[in-house]
Amino acid sequence: MMKTIIVPTDFSPVAINAMEYAVDLALAVDASVMLLHVYQAPVSYDNSDIPLPLMDIGELEKINKERIDELKEQVQRVAPDKLAITAEVRLGDLLDELKAICAASHPFAVVMGTKGAGFVERLLVGSSTLSAIRHLTAPVLVIPPGAVFNGIQRIGFACDFKKIVDAAPAAAIKEWVTTFNATLSVLNVDDKNSNIKDSAEQSVLLYSLLQELRPKYFYIDNPDVETGISAFAESNDVDLLIVIPRKHRLLDLLFQKSHTKELVFHSRIPILSVHEKD
Repeated sequence: MMKTIIVPTDFSPVAINAMEYAVDLALAVDASVMLLHVYQAPVSYDNSDIPLPLMDIGELEKINKERIDELKEQVQRVAPDKLAITAEVRLGDLLDELKAICAASHPFAVVMGTKGAGFVERLLVGSSTLSAIRHLTAPVLVIPPGAVFNGIQRIGFACDFKKIVDAAPAAAIKEWVTTFNATLSVLNVDDKNSNIKDSAEQSVLLYSLLQELRPKYFYIDNPDVETGISAFAESNDVDLLIVIPRKHRLLDLLFQKSHTKELVFHSRIPILSVHEKD
């Protein structure tokens, strides 16, 4: 069965860059690409708080359909003939539509940019991307502005070793590592206050879980976790960083806007969010 890569787009420059990355990724793994634009009807409110449509829905759908078809044609002009690409426009909520599509197609990945159009450009990650990371069970690949697909040879997996084995999405990690015949580095970002005995047990279990991939293990001892991860990823030429978006601080550290720094995780490295096992 052919792999599918879903590419939601809002037509912004970072979304276009994510799409270009996704197309190169699809060609590398022999996957089809589905471009998706989900829109909502713009409304205004009169004095009675009743929403009034600002534009005819049919007209809005036509405009969005033209835009995404144009995008699809652009890709087809430069992509080899073997790339299978479809384009869809849907009215509704992006997360709801993505959940439905992922449930039906079980994609290899949902590829999104780190900033959306408009207001959220001032945030590190657009709200729609962060929602997808938190709520989709499919792998979500987040592409920073300017990132270009040059193959994936080195993969990093950042985890905090707290009950990691119960949750480790070993199948997803194995799929990505073996698909690209990549090397795997496991980064332990556990904080110093953790129970050493538990961490040791978890690391032994994780070692056996991933041993066929022959990973190398590293301890990030920088008190500033995200800086430590970023520095490791940059200095070791990591092409892809895998994280598990559990409700712990690693995700927030990677994806929140910091008061002290303009951007917390400003790396050029794509991040693959894979959910823990149920």
